[in-house]
Amino acid sequence: MRINAIRPTFAIFKDKMSMESNKLLIYNSLLKKKEVFEPMHAPHVGMYVCGPTVYGDAHLGHARPAITFDLLFRYLTHLGYKVRYVRNITDVGHLEHDADEGEDKIAKKARLESVEPMEIVQYYTTRYHHNMEQLNVLPPSIEPHASGHIMEQQAFIERILQAGYAYESNGSVYFDLRKYARDFDYGKLSGHVIEEQLNNTRALDGQDEKRFPLDFALWKKAAPEHIMHWPSRWSEGFPGWHLECSVMSTRYLGEAFDIHGGGMDLMFPHHECEIAQSTAALGHESVRYWMHNNMITIDGQKMGKSLGNFITLNEFFSGEHPKLQRAYSPMTIRFFILQAHYRSTVDFTNEALQASEKGLQRLLAGIRMLDRLQPSATSTADVSQLQARCYEAMNDDLNSPMVIAHLFDGLRIINLVHDGKATLSGDDLAQLRQTYHTFAFDILGLKDEETGSSHQTLINDLISYILEIRQNAKQQKDYATSDQIRDRLQTLGVELKDRKDGTDWNLKV
Repeated sequence: MRINAIRPTFAIFKDKMSMESNKLLIYNSLLKKKEVFEPMHAPHVGMYVCGPTVYGDAHLGHARPAITFDLLFRYLTHLGYKVRYVRNITDVGHLEHDADEGEDKIAKKARLESVEPMEIVQYYTTRYHHNMEQLNVLPPSIEPHASGHIMEQQAFIERILQAGYAYESNGSVYFDLRKYARDFDYGKLSGHVIEEQLNNTRALDGQDEKRFPLDFALWKKAAPEHIMHWPSRWSEGFPGWHLECSVMSTRYLGEAFDIHGGGMDLMFPHHECEIAQSTAALGHESVRYWMHNNMITIDGQKMGKSLGNFITLNEFFSGEHPKLQRAYSPMTIRFFILQAHYRSTVDFTNEALQASEKGLQRLLAGIRMLDRLQPSATSTADVSQLQARCYEAMNDDLNSPMVIAHLFDGLRIINLVHDGKATLSGDDLAQLRQTYHTFAFDILGLKDEETGSSHQTLINDLISYILEIRQNAKQQKDYATSDQIRDRLQTLGVELKDRKDGTDWNLKV
C-alpha cells in the first residue's frame, strides 16, 4: 500500500536557482532509486531521524547519521523550505541485541553503576549534545524522548489491536506479522522474506507467548527485576523499541510526512517494523521518502557498541585510544565523513583522517586567502560556473564529495589571483566569496576553527599592524626596512604578496 498524497510543485528556490532545471534528487531506499523531492505540503517539510539510545558516549558511527541529516537539514533550509526536523532520544525499551527479550540497555547500565536509569539518560544525552555542538550539527526542531510518550504509545497499540493486527498474550502485546503480511507487503524496504527469517530465528525466552516466532513486541510485561515500567490495561510493563518512532514521528509530523532517515543498520528490523506498525494503525504508510546512510567500518567490520570495536568521539578529539596515532579535531571528523557520499561505506584509518585533515586545512586556508583578495577593474578568470556545479552536485542526492571537489578546483583561481597571474572584478570576487561561504560553511557546516578564536584575531591584528609599518617604510622609500620586514615574516611562515593597492598575506599550511 502506498500513500496517494498530492505532490505539489515547489518553487521557492533562491532567486539564483531555477526549480525547473535544478530539482533536488534523493535516493528513496523504499523504491531503490533516486526521486525528485516534492514535499507534501510545500514550503513545509517534515523530517524524522532516528536518534541515539543514550547508554554510552557517542562514537564515530553515531556521528555519521547526525552529520548526514544535518547536511540535508541545512540544504533544505538553504533552498527556502521550512523544515520541522524531529530526532528522537531512545531512553526505554531498547533491549540487548535489539530483541524482544533481555535487559534494557539503559537499565543495565544503571544497574551496573548503581544509579537511576534517568541519571544515565541525562548524563549521556548531555554528552551527546556537546559532541553534536563540537561537530557543528544543528539541533533538531524537536527532540522527543520515548519515556515521555508512554501514553501515546499505548494509544497507538490500541489502534493496532482494533485494526486486528496485534494480540495480547500473558500481559504482553505482540504484532501479528503473518496476518499483516497477508494484507500488506512486509519486507518491501529491506527485502527480507519471512521464510528466510524463520530459518535464521533462534530460540528465545518468551517465544511461547507468540503465535508466530517473528511476531514482535508492542508492549512487554515487565519482569519483577525490570527497573523501568509503566501501568497499562495489559500489564505493568514497557513499550517495544520499534513503537516509539512510529508514534513520535506521526505525533509531531502528522500521519503522513516527507522524510524518515537513519543508519542502514536500522533498515531491518527497526524501520521495517515501523512501516508495519504505522500501516496497521493508520491504514496507510506514513513516510514518503526513506533515506539511509551507510556504515562506518573499522578493520572491515561495522563500528558499534555491541561489537566492542568503537572509538568514541571524545577519544577522537583527545587522541586517547590505542588505534589512534593522535587527536583529531571535530571539523576533521566532519570533513572526513563529508568526503564520502552518505550511501557509501567509510572505513576508518589514521591515514584517511590525516589526509582529510590536510585537505580541510588547504580548503580553509584558500577561503582565508579569498577573503583577503582585492578586486580589480576586470576579470581574467571565469568563476561563473562554480556555483552552478556545486548546486548540481548537492541536487544529485547530496553529493558532498563532488561539492568538495568543485571547491578544491576553485582554489586554483584563488591562488592565481593571489599570485598576480589573474584578476577578478568586484562582482566576481563577491560571487566567489559567496559561493565558498555558502557551500563550505552554511551547507557543509564546516567551521574555520582558527579564525573564530581570540588567538587568531590577535594574529590578524598584529600582522595588519606590521604591514602598516612596512607600507609606511615603503612610502618613505626605506626599502631596506620594508624588505627586512618581508623576509622576517617569510621565515615565520607568513607569505606576502604586494599589489598596487595593498598587500595580501597568507599563513603557510
